[in-house]
Amino acid sequence: MNTQTLEQMKQLRLHGMIRAFNSSLSPQSTDYTNDEFIAYLIQCEWDDRQNRKVERLTKTARFRYSAVMENIDYNHDRNIDRNQIQRFATCDFVTQNDNILITGSTGAGKSYMASAIGHQACSLGFKTMYFNTSKLFTMLKTSKADGSYLKQVSKIEKQDLLILDDFGLKGLDNINRHSLMEIIEDRHGKKSTIIASQLPVEAWHEIIGEQTIADAILDRLVHTAHRIDIKGESMRKKLKNK
Repeated sequence: MNTQTLEQMKQLRLHGMIRAFNSSLSPQSTDYTNDEFIAYLIQCEWDDRQNRKVERLTKTARFRYSAVMENIDYNHDRNIDRNQIQRFATCDFVTQNDNILITGSTGAGKSYMASAIGHQACSLGFKTMYFNTSKLFTMLKTSKADGSYLKQVSKIEKQDLLILDDFGLKGLDNINRHSLMEIIEDRHGKKSTIIASQLPVEAWHEIIGEQTIADAILDRLVHTAHRIDIKGESMRKKLKNK
């Protein structure tokens, strides 16, 4: 009977229940009442599905770093507000469709922080995508050539959280400028975006170029944005010295 039950669970893809049921067959297993045992099986299945969902979301996001909020360095010279970052850990900013703009010098930890917030969003069930901004624009240009542009932009639009890293390393040409405008316009007031850049927000206007489009993009980005300006010595340099 147990073999048949396990086979039926397998066919129903109840992987969490299978492990829980096998565990209950061991001599050291806890004695449960009928309702306790049912609750135990359901809880194990629920936990298994949630864990697999988080793994799937994290894999799909394609983060640059395997980062966690607990490892963010709050050293006083870095100008990071611990309370602000801990509020981001709840991901209320995602449900409220707010943006986060992270700036700081090379190696300051911008990418790590953006990735840590993104990992946290995945753990709470939010669809997230991470992009190096230059690689994103290259991909979008290629998709225009092969006819998949609208599909790619639609996929980005559906993400609860979009992370654009290394923004502003070089100025935008006309094609990239309009692609960025389309992405930001589609997400404005509906989804959240994190942008990490070496340049202060005040310099983004020049990087985007073409005043009318730059004004429109920045108005949509900055209006509902939480801003973090990381100071201090390069984290990469510190790690290397250690």
